[in-house]
Amino acid sequence: MKITITDNGPYKVEGTASLELVGPDGAIVPVDRDTIFLCRCGGSTTKPFCDGTHSRIGFEGAMAAVKQAD
Repeated sequence: MKITITDNGPYKVEGTASLELVGPDGAIVPVDRDTIFLCRCGGSTTKPFCDGTHSRIGFEGAMAAVKQAD
C-alpha cells in the first residue's frame, strides 16, 4: 500500500485491495477500488472520500501553510 499526500488535496491511497477502512462508529466502509482518495480538507460530502470540495474552498495543506509562515 502507498499513501501520497497531494498538494492542497486529498490523501491518495493505492493498493487498497486488502484495505479495511473503519469508520468512527466501528462500521466497515466499503472499498471497491484499488486506488481511493481520502478527504483531507473536511468539506467533502462523501466523507471519508474526496469529492473535490478542496478546490472550491481553497484548501491549503499543511506543507503549503508551513512554507508561507517562514
